[in-house]
Amino acid sequence: MLLKKYKTHFFDSLKNIQDEQEIESFFFILTEYLHNLKRVDVALNPNFELSDAEVEKWNTILADLQQEKPIQYITGEAWFYGLRFEVNENTLIPRPETEELVEWILNSPITQHPTPITILDIGTGTGCIPISLKANLPEANVSAIDVSEKALEVAKRNAASNKVEINFIQANILEVEDLNQHFDIIVSNPPYVRNLEKEEIKKNVLDYEPHLALFVEDTDALLFYRKIAQIALKNLTPNGLLFFEINQYLGKETVELLQNLGFKNIELKKDMYGNDRMIRCSI
Repeated sequence: MLLKKYKTHFFDSLKNIQDEQEIESFFFILTEYLHNLKRVDVALNPNFELSDAEVEKWNTILADLQQEKPIQYITGEAWFYGLRFEVNENTLIPRPETEELVEWILNSPITQHPTPITILDIGTGTGCIPISLKANLPEANVSAIDVSEKALEVAKRNAASNKVEINFIQANILEVEDLNQHFDIIVSNPPYVRNLEKEEIKKNVLDYEPHLALFVEDTDALLFYRKIAQIALKNLTPNGLLFFEINQYLGKETVELLQNLGFKNIELKKDMYGNDRMIRCSI
């Protein structure tokens, strides 16, 4: 079968699930993934022929897409802050809003310090935050914590493939009392989606991404923020900064939590979509 003919079938099969722009994006991600053909290569090879085995591969992937499986879990990779990351069912897919958090950290005056700074990421998942920070701050000493051994295995491979050194630690942050080390920056994108918000979550997230990294109980939605902030009070350097990615509906509550714990210079920042998404503060 000609690839261009299969493209018509591909679009027709997904048109009731995704918009045309998204389908087109999927198609060209897959031409590169399956055939090493970029968009321009497809245009220059209108008679590119698919073997029966290749059609079968496309059909298997198409069936997954019809079930709204994320394309990143199909290809096993996602791009974040210009770097390639392995992803699987044990890790969340890195998101553009988190890239904004990384950008905010990199633009902070503390990162321009002449002596190497120390950074800790809590709940690292794929390692996208610490790896991106280390890639852009090569002199920094960067550590990362996660409760999931399987997620840390992915993060370690991502650090190796992106040629950076990260100190990875397996720990349940809710059980940690003191890190026994001081950091100039502590950053976290912890679980923050309440169960009551599940109905807002798209099927491709709810059915495929790890709930351990997504959800918190409605009765204590700021559990991780409170614990991490308490640790930061003990383990931030005097001029250190705490950064959070937050639940867009709980910006005011998260600010109040940090105020009540004694944090200063609390700044709530919106993401590209106009949602309350990030907080920066100091002790």
